[in-house]
Amino acid sequence: MRNMSEGEMITTSEGNLEVPKNPVIHYIEGDGIGIDISPVMIEVVNSAVDTAYGGNREIRWVEVLAGQKAFDLTGEWLPEETKNAMKQGLISIKGPLTTPVGGGIRSLNVALRQQLDLFACVRPVRWYEGTPSPVRDPGAVDMVIFRENSEDVYAGIEWEEGSNDVRKVIDFLKNEMGVDKIRFPDTSGIGIKPVSREGTERIVRAAIKYCIDNDKQSVTLVHKGNIMKFTEGGFRDWGYELAKKEFGATELDGGPWCTFKNPNTGTTITVKDVIADAMLQQVLTRPREYEVIATMNLNGDYISDALAAQVGGIGIAPGANINYDTGVAIFEATHGTAPKYTGQDKVNPGSLILSAEMMLRHIGWDEAADLIVRGMEGAISAGTVTYDFERLMEDATLLSCSEFGNAIVSHMA
Repeated sequence: MRNMSEGEMITTSEGNLEVPKNPVIHYIEGDGIGIDISPVMIEVVNSAVDTAYGGNREIRWVEVLAGQKAFDLTGEWLPEETKNAMKQGLISIKGPLTTPVGGGIRSLNVALRQQLDLFACVRPVRWYEGTPSPVRDPGAVDMVIFRENSEDVYAGIEWEEGSNDVRKVIDFLKNEMGVDKIRFPDTSGIGIKPVSREGTERIVRAAIKYCIDNDKQSVTLVHKGNIMKFTEGGFRDWGYELAKKEFGATELDGGPWCTFKNPNTGTTITVKDVIADAMLQQVLTRPREYEVIATMNLNGDYISDALAAQVGGIGIAPGANINYDTGVAIFEATHGTAPKYTGQDKVNPGSLILSAEMMLRHIGWDEAADLIVRGMEGAISAGTVTYDFERLMEDATLLSCSEFGNAIVSHMA
């Protein structure tokens, strides 16, 4: 009998994950508070898996290096060995990473997404009872944002003001393309915003499939196509076309909204669109009208963090970056490294723990994921929380980072 602790690799077959009882999961500890939250996350996940499956399943955790720790040990911020391990192992989880000083990689998080083509940033946002919130009805928020990860202004195609390259770009735009709308051409930096049909189709497809699999009733395309007609407007149009072409959607009352029947449940699913600035209002005023959101990179960044604020902040907001075609996925804390709190065992590990809950659900270990949700709800409802929540709650008990992890485990039973 094979020793379960050795671990086996997760594989794919016909587009589906094949998960052994002892899967290898690669993890990046993370910079700053990563040293505090990652061990707590691992303890919580191990407890949930052991409780759910009575010792018949076990995760084999294998650390890989990125960020400051990688640079200190190898001289590289993002070693090839790390990327190869994450690609081969398919499923990984990471703490927050610092931004390297100097040239080269602008953002390690963006570099991982781009180099592994993790085109879908998936951010579920919901409220846990007892969590302090600045809005009157945070429980009305229950959405999943599918943010396109590989295109838009985040592609990093830009040129610095005053450089020879930016002069070439501006001269080309003026002389070859007849562009006369650059107000101050001599002092402008220039960026390019690529948005493609293929990129749009794969993020909208992922959002609609999620809607079907989880029996949701709507997918909302969020864009600024009223202003940027060929990029964000293209996103809107291509999204509707995809819904019609691949899911049999038909126009509602003359369009552009369209509907189709969930093939699993028969429920009607509506595909609709909202202008981005209006969406930022409506997630506050009418949050119950939205369930699954598909949007581009910049809009998705704004909307997911704004929604997180409504339910308690990014300290408890999970996230994942996924390629649904290759099966490669990285689950991650959505907050930063918070270096001033490093090693103090103080911060809220909730974001990384709930990202691990997403990971467990993604590999089909729903029973363990459910235990983490139960533990999180129990700990917060009991008022046993870390400092960021304790200062906003009445009669709460202040816990350290590791103590909060223990509280989650104690409420799993």
